[in-house]
Amino acid sequence: MMFGKKAEPSHRAGLAEVDESWIDAPTAARSGPEFAVPPALVSRVRTEFFNRIDPSVAATMSPDQLSLRITQAVSKIVDGEKLQLNWLEQSAIAKELFDDIVGIGPIESLLSDPAVTDILVNGPDTVYVERSGRLELTAFRFRNDEHVLEVARRIAATVGRRIDEANPMVDARLKDGSRVNVIAPPLSVYGTIISIRKFSKDVLSLDELCARASLSAAMAEFLKIAAKCRLNILISGGTGSGKTTLLNALSGLIDENERIVTIEDAAEISLQRPHVVSLETRQKNAEGTGEVSQRDLLRNSLRMRPDRIIIGEVRGSEVYDMLQAMNTGHDGSMSTIHANSPRDALLRLENLMLSTQANSESRGARQQIASALDLIVHVERAASGRRYIRTISEIVGLEGDVITSQDLFCHDGSIEADDESFQQGFRGTGSRPHFADKIAKFGYTLQLDEVMRP
Repeated sequence: MMFGKKAEPSHRAGLAEVDESWIDAPTAARSGPEFAVPPALVSRVRTEFFNRIDPSVAATMSPDQLSLRITQAVSKIVDGEKLQLNWLEQSAIAKELFDDIVGIGPIESLLSDPAVTDILVNGPDTVYVERSGRLELTAFRFRNDEHVLEVARRIAATVGRRIDEANPMVDARLKDGSRVNVIAPPLSVYGTIISIRKFSKDVLSLDELCARASLSAAMAEFLKIAAKCRLNILISGGTGSGKTTLLNALSGLIDENERIVTIEDAAEISLQRPHVVSLETRQKNAEGTGEVSQRDLLRNSLRMRPDRIIIGEVRGSEVYDMLQAMNTGHDGSMSTIHANSPRDALLRLENLMLSTQANSESRGARQQIASALDLIVHVERAASGRRYIRTISEIVGLEGDVITSQDLFCHDGSIEADDESFQQGFRGTGSRPHFADKIAKFGYTLQLDEVMRP
């Protein structure tokens, strides 16, 4: 026996007697689809393996111990059954078994691929990834619908949740920080859907983003001044446009002596600063209790003596408390919001205020927004997958019932070519910022004048 003796009758069924209906032509080599082990041989090894092991003993082993024992077990099965599998093929099957026991099945290796930013599982036979801003169909497959659901349940269990008909939707986070969303039948018509947004370990600076033609050198210098001089900044953009990447770059410019509190649904902000307190929301448990929202965390953070508050994404009732904090001594706060333009971002903030605050009225909401925010930085993802800053807009104030703004920098929307040609599309508008007095308090007036020079 392997991994200890199983608590079952000593007579073990032969391979011919084992129900293999759940092993529906799996692919081997979960370390990469380029390996092509015959599915029938994989099925035989898999069935024999799970017929011999004691899961309770396997669960007590460290990952290194378990990996070694699985490799030894596969080799023993191959020798005993006289299967024609070489060492590479045996290793691929062993890795598949390991990923099925402790990882997330056949897509485990995609998590370690630095070029992959998103993993999208649309049922057992369709797995897409995003590389360089473009979606690609991969050759990775699950065995069947039950295999996908099994992986989804394992992910949900890590955050104390369960997946079933009563709870078919779950948000979770993997050990590496990657954000996961699962939606299962009956809400999903064609099987269990798993969407993974990978956590990036590499934090890009503004200079590195400039080298990638995501913004101009003048824009980078301007944003450095804005972050150092404690302007309140909102980053807007669509899904996957690079909002969090830019937020990380901006937050890296904060003075090391400042106390920063970050608030997120799933921790993605990575600050290379010594005094950072990271807070993360908590969903309801299986009994429907225990939820802690971003608004709860934001209210609590105000009692933690923060110099700056950074909210990963504003999308609910926390908008009111965020704007209040910006207006009452927490200058230099930052957040992101889903929107198609700076004007849409302002409209979304207003709608959030009106929909979540009783007795709110439009002019009052606009007044708070106009007095709290200094800048809206709008990012976009081009058709080629390039992520770049489309506009940097200043919030001027409230005129009548309208929030007025002006563009300070923008991209002319020219068709993409190489990085150098695209870089030439960035330009300054020559407009004089109305927050120049704030910049003067920090002694950056000369630098601002130099950057804003057309």
